Amino acid sequence: MLVSTIRDLIVSAERRVPEKAAIRYKKGKNEIETKTYAQLKTDSEKFSAVLKNLGEQGQHVALVGATSYEWVVTYLGITNSGSVAVPLDVLLPAEDLCELIDRSDATVFVVDEVRADVLAVVREHCPQLKYVISMQKTEHTDGILSFWQLMNAENAGFECDIQPDQLATIMFTSGTTGKSKGVMLTQRNLAENASCLDMKFPEDTVMLSVLPIHHAYCLTNDFLKGFYSGSTICLNDSLMRMAKNIKLFQPNIILMVPLMIETMAKKLEAAEGLPAEVVKREVFGEQFTTIISGGAYLPPAMLDLFKKYDIDILQGYGMTECAPTISSTVGWNIRKGTVGQLLPNCEAKTVDEELWVRGSSVMQGYYKMPEETAETLVDGWLRTGDLGYVDEDGFVHLTGRKKNLIITKNGENVSPEELENKLGENKIICEIIVREKEGVIEAEIFPEAEYVEKAGITDVKAELQKLIDEYNTGAPAYKRIYSLVVRDTEFPKTPSKKIKRY
Repeated sequence: MLVSTIRDLIVSAERRVPEKAAIRYKKGKNEIETKTYAQLKTDSEKFSAVLKNLGEQGQHVALVGATSYEWVVTYLGITNSGSVAVPLDVLLPAEDLCELIDRSDATVFVVDEVRADVLAVVREHCPQLKYVISMQKTEHTDGILSFWQLMNAENAGFECDIQPDQLATIMFTSGTTGKSKGVMLTQRNLAENASCLDMKFPEDTVMLSVLPIHHAYCLTNDFLKGFYSGSTICLNDSLMRMAKNIKLFQPNIILMVPLMIETMAKKLEAAEGLPAEVVKREVFGEQFTTIISGGAYLPPAMLDLFKKYDIDILQGYGMTECAPTISSTVGWNIRKGTVGQLLPNCEAKTVDEELWVRGSSVMQGYYKMPEETAETLVDGWLRTGDLGYVDEDGFVHLTGRKKNLIITKNGENVSPEELENKLGENKIICEIIVREKEGVIEAEIFPEAEYVEKAGITDVKAELQKLIDEYNTGAPAYKRIYSLVVRDTEFPKTPSKKIKRY
């Protein structure tokens, strides 16, 4: 059933499975706290009432913190009160957070004490803020309000007439190529993106959320879609403890980015020769069935590797501007080399090799950036910036990024992603960027240290040059790589683990 507001996602789940576990998280070392759908609905309504009683209902509310029950309650309370949530990256420097708070016109700031350093800075640099709320403080102190003291003073039962086309969230892009932009997403954008495709997950599905919650991929596909399906969402408290938390929570599904999947793949490859069922039980647990991958290209070989362990990898494609999913693979219809089929609420066309999409998930525009909005939205169509096409069966094929396109001296177009994906299949390469440099194509490579050591390679650059020479032998002249740079550190990345290209 298609749902058009975030509140309806919660209300429908609470009606179906009120006593079902909605959220699970670690309270102590190995102690698990559980919140039901009834509790989640009640607590989110209480935070809506908090905003109303503060006189800030309908205003913009900035939100910073690690993934937590309080974070989820706050987000739902904001959006279900008709206010606008502004989730921000918890890892940003304090000055950058202040700049985004100002740019978003937030009047309330809800913050996790993990970023206590921000509290002093916002007072000085964010004069428009009327209230600062701490998720951890037990009492109101020194101009900072306590989240739970406010909540405990409220009663459940808050209701508000939420319209599907109301602004729900301003979500800042990660800024891989420039200044971050505030993507304006409506209730309909987010709720229909979460509910338009039935993945047929059973209601006893357990998901482990490991990605940054402020990011659209995690927020929509872990939480909103999880709530829509009545799943139990478990909160991973640290990537360093992800393996332990997999054993603790025993999830069926985990959303990951390719970098995480590749790390898991190394564990599987290291255990090659052992019975598959034993390896799966030790790494993931017998109940684990599915990885959902998004954010970057994943080599088709990965699908084959995990399938040996009876694990499906479902690839998707999207962007924050589309709330975020544009296409998705489903377990009963996997086609290698694609990023799944278009969602039912989305249509696409190719214009000058660039993929354009439109539908109910497409953003309103960029907050207070009319020029950038006009460049991206054309008569309701979103220019994705990605090169690609949709085949006759609705599967999306991506060939690269328009901004990254290399135009050679003789006018030929080269997609760096094509070369990166081809070369990146070699085990000696951990990360790679291909670009134009002084009139020639250059490859910058961060080698895979583990493989180098295991293979006994003493001259890494020579080995990489040999690999490039082999590639060049079979490549047309305009796609050949003539310059090689070897890095000794990883490439800088965005919070969603995409390499910053510029």
